[in-house]
Amino acid sequence: MVESDSNPHGPLPILSASFHAHSDLTARGPMAAPLVQLTHSFQAPQGGPAGHRPLVRKPSWLKVTAPGGGNYVRIKALMRELGLHTVCEEARCPNIGECWEHKAATFMIMGDVCTRNCAYCAVAHGTPAPYDPVEPVRLAEAVARMGLAHVVITSVDRDDLPNGGAEAFAECVRQIRKRLPATTVEVLIPDFKGSEAALRLELESRPDILNHNLETCERLYRLARPGGRYDRALQLLANARRLAPDALTKSGIILGMGEEWDEVVTAMRDLRASDVNVLTLGQYLRPSDRHLPIARYYTPGEFGELAAIGRDLGYRHVQASPLTRSSYHAWEQAEAAVGQQPSAIGHRPSAISHQLDG
Repeated sequence: MVESDSNPHGPLPILSASFHAHSDLTARGPMAAPLVQLTHSFQAPQGGPAGHRPLVRKPSWLKVTAPGGGNYVRIKALMRELGLHTVCEEARCPNIGECWEHKAATFMIMGDVCTRNCAYCAVAHGTPAPYDPVEPVRLAEAVARMGLAHVVITSVDRDDLPNGGAEAFAECVRQIRKRLPATTVEVLIPDFKGSEAALRLELESRPDILNHNLETCERLYRLARPGGRYDRALQLLANARRLAPDALTKSGIILGMGEEWDEVVTAMRDLRASDVNVLTLGQYLRPSDRHLPIARYYTPGEFGELAAIGRDLGYRHVQASPLTRSSYHAWEQAEAAVGQQPSAIGHRPSAISHQLDG
């Protein structure tokens, strides 16, 4: 059980000159609540300084309208008809009603059972079913029937498959290209256990945006994401930029799991050091009492402050708000990152460097 809320690595280095305008933000950073053992009977600590008190109810800015509009019903029926999964449903995304009403969905391939067990994630874990090689064809059919201009594809972790399922991602991209050559494709990939060969397989399909979420600060990795490695995630993103220097890369961080303000900023700096272009920051919402407890709620103003820091760091686009998720308004993120409509991002031959073709 981890009980300390201090930084085991000692004081963090002074932020770069670009942060001078925000030096008060990094210095006053909100303290993280003590980490607690993850058990069904978890009880929030009583009393304590501000920011450590029990979190009784969600703040008003996290309240959303229950889904149920016409497009929501149609998309749900379509997913069942084609035997497809969405991370919107499996991860209990609070934005599902809004996104589905705008005919936007994030497809989750290779089943709905993950081989890893992250302490913040609502997706089921265990032994997955065998991979269905026809799934990419059905996914492309769904994209065509929904008329999507920009599509996001993610997956459960499939450590049981060769290359972690990279071939499945690549085949989904190829099938969409066949059906809808003007549609842009964003892939939100697992870490493939750090395999550069698997990353190459995916990049050869030439996605328009490659996303891998860092998720949290380095100190919390073993607790929150025991199957992952902080340095491995950063290296994967750096490798993607090296192999595909003209493609966009993207990553996201969840806030409220026990990190401190300066640890968030450090993670943002580490991602920029890996040349990541687009960053998303959103509030952690506990799926159940069996998951990591919420340490604190960040205010909309604090998300705005972090977005300003991100812009100072040089990100092309930062999407930061309590309800932001990695693929929330992904089409708008793509527009902002390249300064043009998603359909104009195109399938640029230059998006993948000669290193993949040689």
